Amino acid sequence: MDYVLHFALTHTAFRLPELLAVCECLAIDIRLPAEEEERAVHRPFLVVKLESDEEARRLASRCILVKSIMQLPVEIRMAVYALWAQGSTYEELHAANRRSRDVWSKYENSSFRFTVSAVNHTTRKERIRNRPYADTGRERYDGDGNFRHVYFGRLISEGASRPLIGKFDVKKRVFFGNTSMDAEMSLLMANQAQAAPGKFIYDPFAGTGSMLYTAAHFGAFVFGSDMDGRQMRGKDKTPGIYRASAQYGVSSRLMDCATFDVTHNPWRCGDIFDAIVTDPPYGVRAGAKRLGGKAQRAPLRDEPTVLEDGMLAHMKPTYVPPMRPYELSDLAHDLVHFARYFLKPGGRLVFFLPTVTDEYKDVDIPVCEGMTIVANSLQDFGKWGRRLITMVKTAEGEVEAPRFDGSGRRASTEPESAAGSSSSPAHYNFRVKYFSGFRPGPP
Repeated sequence: MDYVLHFALTHTAFRLPELLAVCECLAIDIRLPAEEEERAVHRPFLVVKLESDEEARRLASRCILVKSIMQLPVEIRMAVYALWAQGSTYEELHAANRRSRDVWSKYENSSFRFTVSAVNHTTRKERIRNRPYADTGRERYDGDGNFRHVYFGRLISEGASRPLIGKFDVKKRVFFGNTSMDAEMSLLMANQAQAAPGKFIYDPFAGTGSMLYTAAHFGAFVFGSDMDGRQMRGKDKTPGIYRASAQYGVSSRLMDCATFDVTHNPWRCGDIFDAIVTDPPYGVRAGAKRLGGKAQRAPLRDEPTVLEDGMLAHMKPTYVPPMRPYELSDLAHDLVHFARYFLKPGGRLVFFLPTVTDEYKDVDIPVCEGMTIVANSLQDFGKWGRRLITMVKTAEGEVEAPRFDGSGRRASTEPESAAGSSSSPAHYNFRVKYFSGFRPGPP
């Protein structure tokens, strides 16, 4: 059967990736239009084929970017396409309705109402009373105007997941920081990771836990880690992530959080996680770090430092280990290899990768054998943007454990793209490019 999906007007590049990820997660058979123009991300409506109203409702209950789903009879759908192609008026839609009386027969003795949804303009009440049909794509209000498309059908379900954006609003959260991911994006990332009951999802750069809460809301068990434990603990007696998980009612699915550097992780075997979803630090608010001292530094002591009270310095709750910068292009490379080893077959890696707009090329995305890119969605900020990259582990059999010593990785002083050319990827040295090139003041 034919259905019309009405999308929210935000994050247009994320619509199809989220839709396909949710359908795969919920085992929903969906067929998209064959014509590329009809799948264009800038269009707020999409005609798809689904098996039943129940599948449509399940889809609407999970997709963050779907506002509503409307059933569309085949007879009307054909006329609507003709109307869009010919740029005609409402009269053709009226004529199509008169040819489809069998669609109305089951509702002859039922009460109903018309709801009008419009895009890029406001529909006056007088027009709603006189022409009770939904219209989309008008450039501006100019009488009837030249319509791009007109739909008419039966509403199946409103988007039940849209209110979650308010529920997970960072401003209402009991624990958050300046790097906390906004609610809508963290929900989209959880959908891209196909969070569901029984799955085990890991965030290696947990920070204040934004991705943990949304993934757990959809039923997954979650685990978070961060090199700086202060980000996860906060200043109160009860760790901040625990307090926020209790606020959202997902404490039972938060397995734990731990403080360690992902390049010195405690995991002792691979094929652990169903998904890894994370927002690595890339320098806009906090630069990436890893354990280790700077090059120009005194040699490490042979014996641990003992404080005046007899406590070992590294055992003190406020201890912060020595850190050194972690080049973003190296971090992205290591993250993909980390995921290839620790994901289960078919598991997903979902992460943000910032890029300088004028320098970006598709070959800049770090890849390795056994990890396949299935989605690459840009959130555009002008001179720079961040891309939500989704990869699936396709490697079969045993995979070599990742080594974070630079083996098989380009040298930071002579960067190479994934294709092996001498050009620098658009995310190389991103922190310096962003602060020195796009913002006033010293780098």
